[in-house]
Amino acid sequence: MLTIALPKGRIATQTLELFEKILQQRVEFENRKLILHQDNIRFLLVRNQDVPAYVEHQAADLGVVGLDVLEESSSNVMRLLDLGLGKCRVVVGSLENAQPYTQKPIVKVATKMVNITKSYFASKAIAVETIKLYGSIELAPLVGLSDVIVDIVETGETMAQNHLKIDEVILHSSAYLVANSNSFYAKQKGILQVKEQLEKIL
Repeated sequence: MLTIALPKGRIATQTLELFEKILQQRVEFENRKLILHQDNIRFLLVRNQDVPAYVEHQAADLGVVGLDVLEESSSNVMRLLDLGLGKCRVVVGSLENAQPYTQKPIVKVATKMVNITKSYFASKAIAVETIKLYGSIELAPLVGLSDVIVDIVETGETMAQNHLKIDEVILHSSAYLVANSNSFYAKQKGILQVKEQLEKIL
C-alpha cells in the first residue's frame, strides 16, 4: 500500500481528480475525515505546510506540495514530478509610490516565508530584518510595519487593490509530487507506476 499526503484545499481536490482518472472511479474524502482508503492507496489530508514533514519522516510515502513550501521547509524529500497545479509566484512587493528599498541600509520585510526571504536577499547582499506574519501580509507596508513584503500571488490583484506593486519575482511555484527516499527504494515499482500514470494524464 502507498500512503500519499495531500494538502487541504484546492490542490487536494485537483489531485484527487487526477487519481480518479488513474483509478477510473470516484475518489473523495467523506465529510471531516482525514484518511481515505482507495484500492491500494491511502490518502491523508493535512495542512499544506505539513506535507513535507509527513513525507520526510515516512508517515507518507508520497506527497503533493507547492514548490514554495518545499523551498521554505528545506525538507529532505525527493522531487519526482511537477504537476503544474496551483501555479503562483513568490514576489517582493512594496507601496506603489515608495522609494526603492535598495536605498535603505536595512530593509524591513514582512513575510510568512522567512527562509526564502533571507536566502533571496542574502544572494543580493542586502541586509534585512524579517517580520514573521501569518496572514494579511499586504497590510504591513500600509501601516509602516515593513518596507516591503515577500508573499505569494496568483494574479497580483490583491496587491494592486492595496496600492502595492510587484518589484521582483523570487520564485515560480506549482505543486510537486514528492517522495520519501526510503520509500522510493522500498516501494519503487508502485511509486514509479503512480508517477508514470500521472505523467500520461498531465
